[in-house]
Amino acid sequence: MEICVLLDFGTQITRITQIYHDMNKGLPENFLERLTDIVGPSLFREIEKTFVERPTTFRVNIIKAKREDIVEHLNSNGFKIRQIPWYKDAFVLLNKTKRELCDLEIYEQGKIYVQSLASMIPPLVLDPQPGEKVLDLTAAPGSKTSQIAALMKQDGELVANDNNKIRFFKLKHNMEVLGVNAKLRMEHGADLCREYPEYFDRILLDAPCSAEARFIDGDPKTYGYWKEHKIKEMAYKQRQLLFSAWTALKPGGTLVYSTCTFAPEENEVQISRLIERNDDVEILDISAQGGPASGWKRLPAVKQWKNHQIHPEVVKKAMRIMPTKEIEGFFVCKIKKHP
Repeated sequence: MEICVLLDFGTQITRITQIYHDMNKGLPENFLERLTDIVGPSLFREIEKTFVERPTTFRVNIIKAKREDIVEHLNSNGFKIRQIPWYKDAFVLLNKTKRELCDLEIYEQGKIYVQSLASMIPPLVLDPQPGEKVLDLTAAPGSKTSQIAALMKQDGELVANDNNKIRFFKLKHNMEVLGVNAKLRMEHGADLCREYPEYFDRILLDAPCSAEARFIDGDPKTYGYWKEHKIKEMAYKQRQLLFSAWTALKPGGTLVYSTCTFAPEENEVQISRLIERNDDVEILDISAQGGPASGWKRLPAVKQWKNHQIHPEVVKKAMRIMPTKEIEGFFVCKIKKHP
């Protein structure tokens, strides 16, 4: 009897160990299969190495401070930093922790802002100009809103919206700390856009997404929610927001659509559907414009996905940014509305 009990107990331990292993074995198998289909086996092996925790990166808030003064202050306090070649106001922290950076007075005063490098890309592509009317449709926590305000030199009309109450108040707090002048709204994106028919010169739709590019292998908090159903759920929301944003964009205006996910349903498919529904859509070639785009390594375009044929202009001109151990993967597309 005692032997049987020991065997049963041993079996239970084995099963518990197996369950624990299955729960912590890494990224979802179905996701890895999909990613292989999207980028191909060779690039998959390269990208697979980038699902790691990335270094702390930050941006100088030029609304409140000069870049040279911040660099001098950090150097004098023992912080080693490296400037990002494609964005002179962005830096990588090399020798200290994020907490140590955030404990500094310059952080508390809103003179610097901790932000991922990929998050800095959409405002640069949007290229807002002083005096324009600009909408950040899904704005919280305000990383891109504050960057847009700085690029506009706080000159013009900037509307920042988020319909989630908790996120909205985070947006509000950050805009106050960073000194951003913006009209803050807490509306469903479709409702807000109905108030502004053909009004904005530029719109940023950094769409809520399945966030696949932010997965960290071995950290289930970053991917435990993921299922293919999540992609379908997000794609529906994205389509609503994109079509609504298009109605609020004035003829001749520019819209930037971006996500931090690999799923074609949330990227190329969305833009292709916008083209199918509207005859005033022109996809702009980001890489042809030079500037920061010359510093981003581009992934091959997705030409077809399952039963979706991707529009040739999207294949040619939309950009998938190659992830590295410093920057997450990103999709960004710049779209002009014909007058």
